[in-house]
Order: sequence, then structure tokens, then C-alpha cells
Amino acid sequence: MTRRLVVALVALLIAGCSGGSAPPSIAVGATDDPQSALLAQLYAAALRYYGSPAHVETSDDPVGDLDTRDVLVAPGLTGRLLTRFDPNSTARAPEQVYRAMIGALPEGIAAGDYAQSADDGPAVAVTEQTAEAWGGSDVTALARTCGRPNAGAVVGAVTPRAVGSCRLPEPREFRDQTALFAALQSGRIDLAWTSTAAADVPDWAVVLTDRTSLIRAENVVPLYRRNELTEQQVLALNQIAGELDNGALADMLRQVGDGKDPAALAGDWLSSHPLGH
Repeated sequence: MTRRLVVALVALLIAGCSGGSAPPSIAVGATDDPQSALLAQLYAAALRYYGSPAHVETSDDPVGDLDTRDVLVAPGLTGRLLTRFDPNSTARAPEQVYRAMIGALPEGIAAGDYAQSADDGPAVAVTEQTAEAWGGSDVTALARTCGRPNAGAVVGAVTPRAVGSCRLPEPREFRDQTALFAALQSGRIDLAWTSTAAADVPDWAVVLTDRTSLIRAENVVPLYRRNELTEQQVLALNQIAGELDNGALADMLRQVGDGKDPAALAGDWLSSHPLGH
């Protein structure tokens, strides 16, 4: 009888210890790209804000890591994700791209809410003289007066091959934004590909608006493993969509470029933008 009592007490102690253990940390994937790292830190901070341990893991393909369960969350941009999963899709407007992306996601992967006010898609910058010659400061002006404009972009930038019916030549590559905009100002190129979240566009440059969505939208969005996050954890991810905007995204990306820690920036942003309020 004594032995049975001892065994029962040991079992209770083991159960008590296991019941008090901390939940596992949720892995949020990111590449070594500054934007990916920053967004991953924002989503990890949101999960921690709602009480779930979370950390960022860096790899070459965090979206692919969702398939292998090496990560449970991966940030992305709606247009690039749609291109990855359905390269033949013609969707361009933000809501269209988001819905088409959801429909193209592999089994087992879901998407959270996309940030309507935070995107980082390709944008066209020209001089004021060029905007006047084209007759407007919207992308439709480029489509109307297409010709074969000399375009430039920073090495590695993802740029569209067409804007509406205007087929564009391969852009000339420049080592950085400074060299790119120097070429634009001097007239060596007609347009410079930048992005909607770029923080270092010179004041003299005109960034064309895109009111009719001639360029595919690239809104910030989280992907996650279906049925492996709680409702509260999914809510945490979705809360970012309602708070993050282009101004904050551009400012944080500029600070990352200056050497600031993405995790610290995400924490500071969350402190000044409390979720759920």
C-alpha cells in the first residue's frame, strides 16, 4: 500500500511539473532581407503582446518552411505571393490580389488579414519635366505615352515588365538609390523604379500615383500553418493589419538601413501603437 501511495505521489508531481511548463515558442520565418526581418519581428512582437512566446528564425525560404513546419508564421507581400503560387493570375488591385492569393495557397497554409495601408510595391519616379511632358502624375500617363522609356532600378529590384498595355524594357541596373536618382536627374534614364515604402526618394522626384491599379498591389500579409495557431494567436497577427501604414513601414525600413535592430524597432512601434485599441 505504501509503495502504491509513493507511485501515486510521484505521478502527481510529474503531472504538476508538466502542467506548469511554458508553451513552445512560435517560430516566425524571415529571410535576411531587411524588410522581411522587420515584418517578422513585428508579427513576433504581436504574438508576444498577446501572451504567446515567439521568436524569429532566418532562412532562405520562410514561406517554403511553412510546408515543413520549420516555422508556423511567415510574412510576405500579397503580389509576390500570388506570383509564386499562381504566376498566370491577372489580378492587380489590392483586394483582388489578396483574394486570388488566398485561393492559390497550398493546402495547410492560411493567410491573415492584409494591411490595406502598408504596401511595398513597385513605384515609378520621374522628374517634374517628364511628368509635364507625359501630361500627368499618375501611372496612366506612362501607359498613354509609353514609347520605349529608358528605365532604371537598383540591382535586385523586382519590377513589372508591363504597365497596362505599355511593355517596358529591362531596366538598367544601378548599385544603389543614390546612383539611380542621379541618373534620373541627369536625364540618362526616363524613369526610376522605386517602391511605395521607400524612404529615400529625393524631394525633386515625382512618384506617380496608381489610382487604377495598373501595377500589381504588394500589401503586407502574414501566412501561417492552418489549424496550428489558436484564435488568439491569429487575432494577434491580424491586429498588425489595422495599425501598420506606409509611413511607419518606410520610417522603420530607413532606420534598419541605418543599422538599427529590427527587433528593437518592432518593440518600439508596438509600444506606441498598442494593439486592440
